[in-house]
Amino acid sequence: MARPSAPVIVITGTPGTGKTTHAQLLCNESPIPLRHINVGDWVKEKGLYEEYDDEWQSYTVDEDRLLDELEPVVAEGGVVLDWHTCEVFPERWADLVVVLRCDHSQLWERLEKRGYPLKKVQENNEAEIMQVVLEEARSSYPEEIVIELKSETMEDMEANISRIVEWITEWRKQQAKSI
Repeated sequence: MARPSAPVIVITGTPGTGKTTHAQLLCNESPIPLRHINVGDWVKEKGLYEEYDDEWQSYTVDEDRLLDELEPVVAEGGVVLDWHTCEVFPERWADLVVVLRCDHSQLWERLEKRGYPLKKVQENNEAEIMQVVLEEARSSYPEEIVIELKSETMEDMEANISRIVEWITEWRKQQAKSI
């Protein structure tokens, strides 16, 4: 199979850490065209769920159907997958896994502003404190492709996007050498 001409980047983190904003900015600033897929929105739009959980205000994702839908898109490369979890994606898919982190008190405020129920705010806040998403990424992908980035201010976001754009430039150089 031919290697894609653009990478697959996973941007993950606890809800409220800025995944979607980062993904959109990255697609705008990338030196090569990238397609942003907000996986949560995809699940809803394509009906890739088993049920809706009223208590948690979230969908129970049908992971097999999700992966079947994403496979041909990811195979083309040039994709930014934006989701609060990453372990579901096969290791072979990702060229870079970015885990966004945020101070838990700031995260609490962000989730409250979204109108999340207290139980959901508490669970997500606890997940951030316990580094659940970071540990998930580290146990699912090679260490060298997982990066942890702080996402608390606009300055953080700008620095993160610059760093990922630099990574894309290097990735392209490496791909050109291997041809």
